[in-house]
Amino acid sequence: MKAQKLNKFFLSLCGIGFIPFAPGTLGSLGTIPLIYLFSILKLNIWLYIAIISLLIIASSLLTEKIQRSEGLHDPQWIVIDETIGMLISYLAVYPTFNSLDIFLLFGIFRIFDIFKIFPATYFDQKVKHGFGTIFDDCISGFYAAIIVFLLTKYLL
Repeated sequence: MKAQKLNKFFLSLCGIGFIPFAPGTLGSLGTIPLIYLFSILKLNIWLYIAIISLLIIASSLLTEKIQRSEGLHDPQWIVIDETIGMLISYLAVYPTFNSLDIFLLFGIFRIFDIFKIFPATYFDQKVKHGFGTIFDDCISGFYAAIIVFLLTKYLL
């Protein structure tokens, strides 16, 4: 039972996902301090990508375990997928941290996360494993990274 509570704590981004309104938005906002930490650490880009990859794997497995044990699919309180999506979108400006970049990352990621452009829709609707729950937001993060990269490189 203690392990399940720890899993829920992790998957809900330290309980943020259990706040009853806009958990995805709050989970995305809750990722900003983590992004700030990564901007300070200035890890090698490949190490940063490895951390994201490990988060995807661990989150997918833990999400699958919780979804099976509770008979759920993609419960709103699981917001680690928003965290991972935001971390992926941060690749566009890594390792810088400024208000405009973070505002763009947050806003554009949320748009892609809400509207689920293909193939995010496929993973969201068709893949019933924990991987589907996590990976649709990874795709939204990739889309957001592309847009933010183009905006910051060519327009801002």
